Amino acid sequence: MRTCILALISFLYLQAQSQVIPLREQATVINEILGERLNNLLPSLMQETGIDMWVLVSREYNEDPVLETMLPAEWMSARRRTILVFYRNAQTGSYEKLAIARYNVGEHIKASWDMQKFPDQWDALADIIQIRKPARIGINTSKHHAHADGLDHTDYQEMMAKIPVAFRNKVVSAEDLAIRWLETRTEREMSIYPQLVAITHRIIDEGFSEKVITPGITTTDDVVWWFREKIKGMGLETWFQPSVAVQRNDPENFEHLRSFSNRPAGEIIRPGDLLHVDIGISYLRLNTDIQQHAYVLRAGETSLPPYLKSAFAKSNRLQDILTSNYAEGKTGNQVLAASLEQAKKEGITASIYTHPLGYHGHAAGSTIGLWDQQGGVPGAGDYPLHNKTAWSIELNTATDIPEWKKSIRIMLEEDGYLDKEGFRYINGRQKEIHLIPRPKYSTGTNHP
Repeated sequence: MRTCILALISFLYLQAQSQVIPLREQATVINEILGERLNNLLPSLMQETGIDMWVLVSREYNEDPVLETMLPAEWMSARRRTILVFYRNAQTGSYEKLAIARYNVGEHIKASWDMQKFPDQWDALADIIQIRKPARIGINTSKHHAHADGLDHTDYQEMMAKIPVAFRNKVVSAEDLAIRWLETRTEREMSIYPQLVAITHRIIDEGFSEKVITPGITTTDDVVWWFREKIKGMGLETWFQPSVAVQRNDPENFEHLRSFSNRPAGEIIRPGDLLHVDIGISYLRLNTDIQQHAYVLRAGETSLPPYLKSAFAKSNRLQDILTSNYAEGKTGNQVLAASLEQAKKEGITASIYTHPLGYHGHAAGSTIGLWDQQGGVPGAGDYPLHNKTAWSIELNTATDIPEWKKSIRIMLEEDGYLDKEGFRYINGRQKEIHLIPRPKYSTGTNHP
């Protein structure tokens, strides 16, 4: 009884700490974090990656994925053509933030375009380059990392035609800097992230309950749209359409794609079904990405069938194997190979497709497998892991279920963080399958 009371207190405390703040307050928090990142984080990243000047260019509604994260909360897009220039003098350590634009870009990047002197915006950029004489000018071009490839063809051509000839051979890809900017989480952001993940877990707890699901009546699409309405009603956004899929004791084979693009529409949920959800929210410019399972109890059942409990444990074990291989400096392909090798030794049929998390749901950084590339991912998988990065630990295991005369997949995804202390889950992970209806006195939480 005492354990149930403590669990309930813990659950209510998380609820109290995870309220969605009004839009005006959200804008304040976003702008404060942005100021800390521009003023404190970015100079160190420029020094680390050896970029003296970083030039970012976007036109309205065609935003570079990096520049988009540098706009103030009140801006919904870039204004006309927006050019941002960040300059760090390698000798003196001095640092400047300049906007070759008609307006200040928020309070942290001041407009630095004398339109009387330079009617052509590109001439203003050329003047800044000529005066400061950077040794390396970084632009956002990249073969393997889409987030770092935001400079469009037209802007690239016009820029290269206008900058001083002596500096054209100093233009290099800012790939590493762009990725480091996007993937690095600050202390302030990591004080907020547990709230985002707790909210997402709480939404799943409610959606996978008898409050939402009535076996024999409720369909998977009903639950999907309940998730959408719930998220919207809380003042949040989702960065992809949630999915709800069913595995059950029937002749259908369950393939990975069946829970996504090949999912049957509007399946009626029945007793004995194993449910799967994939869901993510966006809040304060950060994103979550989580997959969990629930089981619909049959008449007379009060607990999970042992064969499903055993299958679920394999995916928990695969999570442990994967995260035990996390270390700064290892590449995604190295982590993938070591993890799959260990899983094979333990008799686990595994598939790993894990990705960074942050300003985007499928975020910048190292790729640890793709569902259709289990031998490694050229380019993105060769990029090393860094500390102070958030991750979505995404994977599945296949298990033969004699009772169902087929194999099932336990597909899990939980959000975590890597720093010098090692890897940890941001708000725990699912350790037990949700039960519908929920057993009496259960708080619905099983994440720590």
